[in-house]
Amino acid sequence: MFENVLQHILTQGEFFLRILISGMCGMLIGYERKNRLKEAGIRTHIIVALGASLMMVISKYGFNDVLAEAGRADASRIASQIVTGVGFLGAGTIFVRKQAISGLTTAAGIWTTAGIGMALGAGMYSVGIATAVSVVLVQKIFHGDIRFLKTPSAEQLVISAENTPEAIDHILNTLKEGDIEVLNVKTTTISNEMINLDIFAKIPRDYDKTELLRMFSADKKITSIDF
Repeated sequence: MFENVLQHILTQGEFFLRILISGMCGMLIGYERKNRLKEAGIRTHIIVALGASLMMVISKYGFNDVLAEAGRADASRIASQIVTGVGFLGAGTIFVRKQAISGLTTAAGIWTTAGIGMALGAGMYSVGIATAVSVVLVQKIFHGDIRFLKTPSAEQLVISAENTPEAIDHILNTLKEGDIEVLNVKTTTISNEMINLDIFAKIPRDYDKTELLRMFSADKKITSIDF
């Protein structure tokens, strides 16, 4: 009897260890996201990893008593629902502002964190830990200043200016001179004197966006700029 109790304690301890390691991996990914001031930070990633790992343990080992009677059960059913459920959670971190989308990377990170928790919950320690480290490295490397990986970014600019053709032409020409490619322009008339320009533009990756303020600060025809 003592051996059975000891075996039970060791088994439960291993399950807890899997869940604990999952939380640590989630904390690692969440710490990187939090440092970049993203919507989902340390707590979110830890809880996602813990929950996914717990559900994986339940899915794989929680129905042994049922198996003893029925002889058969689908161990992947609960695990498959994790992927769907976390997908809805990740969707909550995606924001669409005009034509600019943000939060996709964070959503993908939450989804992957759940996968890491599932792997660790299933006892695949090497795969789970290696994936967590890979996610952090990808975030660090591709967010850095890598010359051959520099790609332009899409930005939404909202400029309020005088409602004259000359002012609009001046704004577009100034952006062009600053190597900013205008992809789309939407104008909204505020009054006979004022107009809003919603500009969707392609900006070089290493471009200092404060330069936009310097370019337009001396122009009295422009009252505000938001980006």
